[in-house]
Amino acid sequence: MVQGFSKEPGTHGPLTEIPPEGQRKITRWAAAIALGGFLFGFDTGVVSGALLYIKQDFGLNSFEQGSVVSVLLIGAVIGATSAGRLSDGLGRRKTLGLIGVVFIIGTAIASTANGYPVLMVGRIVLGLAVGAASATVPVYLSEISPTKIRGRLLTMNQLMITLGILIAYLVNLAFSSSEMWRAMFAVGAVPAALMVVATLWFLPESPQWLIAHGQAERARKGIASVADEATADALVARAQHRIAEDRERQKRNAESSGRTAKRLLTPDLRPALVVGLTLAAVQQFGGINTIIYYAPTIIQQTGLNASNSIFYSVFIGLINLVMTLVAIRLVDRAGRRVMVLVSLALMAVSIFMLGLAFVVGMNSVLTLLFMVIYIAAYAGGLGPVFWTLLGEIFPPSVRAEGSSMATAVNWISNFVVSLAFLPVASALGQGETFWIFAAICVAAFFFVGRYLPETKGRDPEQIEAALNARFGRDQGTPDNPSNAATPRKGRS
Repeated sequence: MVQGFSKEPGTHGPLTEIPPEGQRKITRWAAAIALGGFLFGFDTGVVSGALLYIKQDFGLNSFEQGSVVSVLLIGAVIGATSAGRLSDGLGRRKTLGLIGVVFIIGTAIASTANGYPVLMVGRIVLGLAVGAASATVPVYLSEISPTKIRGRLLTMNQLMITLGILIAYLVNLAFSSSEMWRAMFAVGAVPAALMVVATLWFLPESPQWLIAHGQAERARKGIASVADEATADALVARAQHRIAEDRERQKRNAESSGRTAKRLLTPDLRPALVVGLTLAAVQQFGGINTIIYYAPTIIQQTGLNASNSIFYSVFIGLINLVMTLVAIRLVDRAGRRVMVLVSLALMAVSIFMLGLAFVVGMNSVLTLLFMVIYIAAYAGGLGPVFWTLLGEIFPPSVRAEGSSMATAVNWISNFVVSLAFLPVASALGQGETFWIFAAICVAAFFFVGRYLPETKGRDPEQIEAALNARFGRDQGTPDNPSNAATPRKGRS
């Protein structure tokens, strides 16, 4: 449960394998934690179908339609930037429960809104919860995950996001004939209530957080519930040693970098910050949420009516889910780096072809095909692997704050793209706008090829050393996890 299991006993750990029953227990915990990801997906996806009917009921113009979608992202930025300090202070479990309560409040406001202003308030409140969940869930999952299954459990967050999007599309379809957009929003209260219940009676606190806050015995008991006593003792000792090193380094940097955000700018940590923030921006500026948020609108522009547009958007949600399942199977086998590279290459080609389909006027079947290929490329790589990397590239001492900053950039980028898409498409043309996204995917491919090391099977010390090597700060560090078995002393 304390991140950093390896394959050899000793000071750098593992100790022993987590038995199958322990892995199953951890997986159940991870599924409950990832309900935050499900709500992230549901509340960002449900508006795509609801918007077709909200604009009629409230008489919204194109700017107001875009704002109903994008205002959630303003709340998400605030939620994401606040989540790091909140989860460090309250603990991961209590923070997740509080996020669930905010989801319920936002859902109630949005589903009972009597006009555009109240609906906007509801969407902002939902955004606070979505942003906080997107920053908290990867950290929480990372800190309960043994290294052997860490990639699988971290990608569970993206799986639940895609499942939430698919369920949102299905809910939209179910209520499309009656045009009951309020009911579409209201369904989100059910998983939010389940998440609150899980934090009250089912989930344990993160052992990493407990140890950092002087509750090592509680952490030891939690680890022992899924492993043996010797493993629990050794992992707690190892975590205490790492935390002591982190605090010593913080003291050394205190004069020039008093706060965690400033510590992320120190030379050792700067590569992780650059990679995390760049990938956070690329994940959005690659164009994904123009498809997720506006799929029915885009499909409708090919000549189909509203109900048919929602129906075909379900296929996009389905392929999103299926390819995320594929990614979960591959992430601990193929590795993170190669999956991101392949994903970006396929995204660039498919969204270029999607743009071409609009420019030359291809039929709706081909347009939908290119959209599906693009979604498959994203969901099979960049989509889930970004959240895996977010839980891995930052050292434990700054993981919550680093994840919070990267998530905030992700949401700011999401806001910019979603708000600007319709106006830019109107000015330049929809096809030409998709070509801009294709160019960004190509640039991102070269960035990842140069600066992102493989993180599969590595401890935090090894990941930090590999990142520094990629940025030319430590050329002697091998980039092969199998050759980096011994972390350098003093790294964390």
